Amino acid sequence: MERLRAEIGEENSELWLKPVEAMSLEDGVLLLKAPNKFFSDGIKERHQKRLLCLLREISGSDVGIDFHIERDLTRVLPPSDPVPEASPQSDFTLSDLNPRYTFETFVIGESNRLARAAAESIAKSPGTQYNPYVIYGGVGLGKTHLMHAIGNAMRRQHPKARVLYTTSEQFVNEYIGAVQNNGLETFRARYRCLDCLLIDDIQFLIAKERSEQEFFHTFNALFDSRKQIVVSSDRSPKELSPLEQRLVSRLEWGFMADIKAPDLETRIAILRKKAEIEQFSVPDDVILYVASSVKTNVRSLEGSLIRLKAFQSMTGSPLSIDEAREILKDTITADDSNPVRIETVQRIVALKYSVDVKDLKGHQRTASISLPRQVAMYLSCEMTEQSSTDIGRAFGGKDHSTVLHARKKIGKKVEEDPFFLELINKLKSDIRTAER
Repeated sequence: MERLRAEIGEENSELWLKPVEAMSLEDGVLLLKAPNKFFSDGIKERHQKRLLCLLREISGSDVGIDFHIERDLTRVLPPSDPVPEASPQSDFTLSDLNPRYTFETFVIGESNRLARAAAESIAKSPGTQYNPYVIYGGVGLGKTHLMHAIGNAMRRQHPKARVLYTTSEQFVNEYIGAVQNNGLETFRARYRCLDCLLIDDIQFLIAKERSEQEFFHTFNALFDSRKQIVVSSDRSPKELSPLEQRLVSRLEWGFMADIKAPDLETRIAILRKKAEIEQFSVPDDVILYVASSVKTNVRSLEGSLIRLKAFQSMTGSPLSIDEAREILKDTITADDSNPVRIETVQRIVALKYSVDVKDLKGHQRTASISLPRQVAMYLSCEMTEQSSTDIGRAFGGKDHSTVLHARKKIGKKVEEDPFFLELINKLKSDIRTAER
């Protein structure tokens, strides 16, 4: 272990080697005790080959490795394992779960089918095979709805379960308050006694060093107790670029599902479901108009429908498509009706800087090429629904970290230089015009 520690570094050693113990060496097989299957799988994937080489060097013969799993997390918890009563120190209200957000009101489409199926499985058997569960995707696509649906279903199926939904901002504020008021023990008891923690927008917690460290230890306490952890993010864990790599490693242990923008059929189904819930009769041509115009955000879809309902309730007359166009003309933007493509961003930026699009996709690093390339990457991040991985692929197979670096660098320049900000705004305007 000391030999391997020198090769893989202190942080990896703390993560993968420290929790593992040697139990016995019999018949040329070294038996290692691991806390759970995630550790044994992680060591097999990352370090077993090197461990076998080191064992051969030290012992002079081939030594195999086997694992004894202390707790197999893929095993469903037995029915006899009761949910303990909440103690007074850890009592909290459950009003933070929105009763309107359930699996029944969540519309399934190709863009969210996997995420929904995993969420439903978690609600039935929390803390088993999908732990932690990470839901990621753009704004307004249903991540929060799914998290509340998990919580509401768990409360119905496991009435004594201690379920808490919170946002990363709320977690940080509570932690700061606990530090200021000498209430860390109460804070930790509140979070570490849970049966299911649902924490929204984890990206806002990343890089807040002390809060992130506190969440890291909370995560470990819940995970080791086989309690369910569900987090949402606007991007996949590997794109978070945190100061605490340990937290991202733990998020990547579990199951990750992304939610994409819904296709037309799903958008129509969402509007019909919402109209049914709101007891609002909407003509099919109006439904089709809204679904065709608002393409990237479920929240905007539902907001458009609520606005139409308000208008009809005031006038008392049936809606026509012309009235719908007039009512929604200020809310349906050019961005909704014409989603921006990376190819358009590349073409407009290349034109502005007098370079070829192929140069933006190439590997030349001169200032005359690297700046427009970074600007195009920044605008692609800001104006399209694509992930940094997809954007990197569109720029000649660049790594997602290159895209994140460009976004950060250009973003800082925009904040510091008003003339550069004006240039970026002009480019955005030209790109939107080109997409109309």
